[in-house]
Amino acid sequence: MQAQAAQKKKGTGAIRAFFSYYKPHRGLFAIDLVCSFTIAACNLVYPGVARVIMNDLVPNKQLGLILLWAGILFAIYILKAALTYVVGFWGHVLGVRIQADMRHEFFSHVERLPFSYFDETKTGTIMSRIVNDLFETSELAHHGPEDTFTSIVSIIGAVVMLLFVDPWLALMVALFVPLMVLFAVKMRGRMHGAFSLSRAKIAEVNAEIESSVSGIRVTKAYTAEEREEEKFDRANGEFKKARSEAYRYMGVFQGGMGLFNDLLYLIALVGGGLFFYFDRIGVGDYTAFILYVTMLLTPIRTLVNLFEQIQDGLAGFARFREVLALPAESEPAHPLQVSLLRGDVQFDDVCFSYKNAESGETAVLDHLSFTVREGTTVALVGPSGGGKTTVCHLIPRFYEPDAGAIRIGGVDIRAVTRRTLRRSVGIVAQDVFLYSGSIRENIAYGNPDAGEAAIVEAAKRADIHDFAMSLPHGYDTEVGERGVKLSGGQKQRISIARAFLKDPPLLILDEATSALDNVTEQQIQDSLAELSRGRTTIVVAHRLSTVRSADEIVVLEEGKIAERGTHEQLLALGGVYAGLNRS
Repeated sequence: MQAQAAQKKKGTGAIRAFFSYYKPHRGLFAIDLVCSFTIAACNLVYPGVARVIMNDLVPNKQLGLILLWAGILFAIYILKAALTYVVGFWGHVLGVRIQADMRHEFFSHVERLPFSYFDETKTGTIMSRIVNDLFETSELAHHGPEDTFTSIVSIIGAVVMLLFVDPWLALMVALFVPLMVLFAVKMRGRMHGAFSLSRAKIAEVNAEIESSVSGIRVTKAYTAEEREEEKFDRANGEFKKARSEAYRYMGVFQGGMGLFNDLLYLIALVGGGLFFYFDRIGVGDYTAFILYVTMLLTPIRTLVNLFEQIQDGLAGFARFREVLALPAESEPAHPLQVSLLRGDVQFDDVCFSYKNAESGETAVLDHLSFTVREGTTVALVGPSGGGKTTVCHLIPRFYEPDAGAIRIGGVDIRAVTRRTLRRSVGIVAQDVFLYSGSIRENIAYGNPDAGEAAIVEAAKRADIHDFAMSLPHGYDTEVGERGVKLSGGQKQRISIARAFLKDPPLLILDEATSALDNVTEQQIQDSLAELSRGRTTIVVAHRLSTVRSADEIVVLEEGKIAERGTHEQLLALGGVYAGLNRS
């Protein structure tokens, strides 16, 4: 009983949330409903006019009134055509605007979700929710209220008009309609579950497509086309099965509602015929009765056809709300008002574990404490899995430590907004991500307000200016998706130029040259040395030759500090670092 009440409350909350998106567009929504109401009212006129003409005007040969009513009907049909245009055009515009609002809210929320969400969620799944789910939801936003309102008005209007023809015939029809409604409500729950499952499966199909297309070079290099096809076919097959099950319920629903429609028409035909046979109604009344029952069936069919759209739309809206319900990155209630964080970087007894829904927790940092003095360069080295990159992720609060605190200039990084913190930190990573766009746009990402002179200066300091100017379109040259048109070194230089333009007091270099050849690495090292000058710098490196000049080298092993000192001191110590150096 409590579960049913909770489910009902949840459903009411979802409906309330859905209609809240109409509020900014209530004027357009009102116009759509008024036009739909008027169209439904226009549809009720014809059977009544036909009844008057057949019962009174034709037997009495009143040609003038017949022509007058014909003119009135013609004018009504012209009005109806104009209103149908308004509903067809502006009604869809309403749906598009609501979809745009939802998509903006969704994307804005996703941008603020913690990294753990992206660790667990495939890109294709996110794409499916923002494209497929919201398209179905926008279609429901347009057609749902409009068609439901029009259909209800038409049904009520038809029943009322049937009362004027004959109350007993109207009662006969009215008693039959609740059976149809009961059947529809009973089938709704089953269809909703089936359509929700099919939504989840199509998201998996999209995820497989995104993964395969993104990794097409690896697929071809390893001649793994057949394996990718098998993975896709598996996901596609599960979607096909889920969608087929949804359509099975839809088939039962449509078949049952079709039977009810036919039975209602049969009742009208036989019942009305008997009333006419026993002279309870005239030929005009009988005709009007059949027309009104036919009119009653039309909105019922509309509701039946609308049911699939309702299920699809509500399933998409539910998945949309699932993401919005996820907590965004937390911010301090009363953030410290500073423009940038400067000073020593201090890790104080920091513990951290990566959380995974399938594998559980993986401990990475174990009570880690160390300090990077302002303006110095500290290198983090050690075996893979020791926690070097995790340190880099914790400083800009991509993840939250399980225990301990991280301070910059004596300020706990949780005391300022993430925006302030991240504006204080520049990151040059091994895996450079460039956005689809021009060289200029990718450099300007470091400071969107920078002028042309500042962009060019940053490019010169990163030693990418001459390359850009050698291209036919210069800085306007498109880099391709993820920078595919550029070499690794060129992409890295753009990343460095981006950091120059940002001009942060704290710099993180996470394996910034490990994917480059020796010659390019040495060239990039010169640019990185220029970038690091005067900044607090934390360098993560496997190639020890790149960190010899660091002010201090910290050796991490299993989340703890194994050794620390200068290059010469650690070599003299003859421990882990010396062993890595020999290797």
